[in-house]
Amino acid sequence: MAMPNGEQSTELLCAQSHVWNHIFNYINSMSLKCAIQLGIPDIIHKHSKPMTLPELVDILPINKAKAHCVYRLMRILIHSGFFIEEKISENEEKKGYWLTPASRLLLKGEPFSMAPLLLVVLDPILTEPWHHVSEWFKDDHPTPFSTLHGRSLWGYASHDPELNLLFNNAMANDSRLMTSVVIRDCKHVFEGLNSIVDVAGGTGTVAKSIAEMYPNLKCTVLDLPHVVAGLKGTKNLSYVGGDMFESIPPADAILLKWILHDWSDEECVKILKKCKEVIPSKAKGGKVIIIDMIVDNNKKEVDEIIKSQLFFDMLMMVVVGGIERDEREWTKLFKDAGFTHYKTIHKLGARSLIEVYPS
Repeated sequence: MAMPNGEQSTELLCAQSHVWNHIFNYINSMSLKCAIQLGIPDIIHKHSKPMTLPELVDILPINKAKAHCVYRLMRILIHSGFFIEEKISENEEKKGYWLTPASRLLLKGEPFSMAPLLLVVLDPILTEPWHHVSEWFKDDHPTPFSTLHGRSLWGYASHDPELNLLFNNAMANDSRLMTSVVIRDCKHVFEGLNSIVDVAGGTGTVAKSIAEMYPNLKCTVLDLPHVVAGLKGTKNLSYVGGDMFESIPPADAILLKWILHDWSDEECVKILKKCKEVIPSKAKGGKVIIIDMIVDNNKKEVDEIIKSQLFFDMLMMVVVGGIERDEREWTKLFKDAGFTHYKTIHKLGARSLIEVYPS
């Protein structure tokens, strides 16, 4: 191979760094997981002001002989945007570690905490299937997860209480954040409804918020029996154990929050047809409310959102056999399920709210 010239050398070295950064991307994730498991965000938050390295080391539940490595862990987490260094006081030059908006979303006491999602997605049960993706492309299993574990994620979680709890907590915290935004910015979506069913609504975080906001709206949560077992309803909130592929309780509206991305097109059409069977016509207020991603690769000005959507798309492929869809793919789903019209609200970050209407 001929020696590259100066310009080619620069290009090659930049390409090398690009490849390195993708090879080592997992280091960002695993460093963050370590910080959560050690409780670093909560320790700094409890300290109530920027915390010096010696102060942090003193409290951390670690072998103090490894204290010098804490600096290196914090250095990469600062670079990743999870912590910053700030002056401890105006009169001191000494700096300490402090939280960023991202690390505040990882506090244990934060109602919108993403720590449970981080812990479940980075659990070996979900990370090991990534080592089998190329094998899965050659076999007959529906997902790399089933290639490795021999069953679906839902089947695995139903027999693993710890994984099931982590997953339910992750979904509940996400639902709190999403519902707070939806009720604030999209509240008109629920006005005029007498009843709504939250399909695959987990432990009912979304439905509880809707029920509290609209006391005259009858809210029902449908999920698998092991998910809703023992959950208590309220005056206008009830739980039903069942299978959305078999039957859905009738209502004015059906809510599908972050559900359809878990399933193939064929399965989504089945779910949507079940929804269509139990809602009234559009003229009588019937609709399906979907909260999910609409992938748009052309929006380069929001690169972080596109990156999140593409990451989730691969996660769906590997873990559950689902897909994050673009506008064209959503339109086809609705048409195939017999719906005639839909409108979209883009106010939910990487996700959107779609109102889908029957004839």
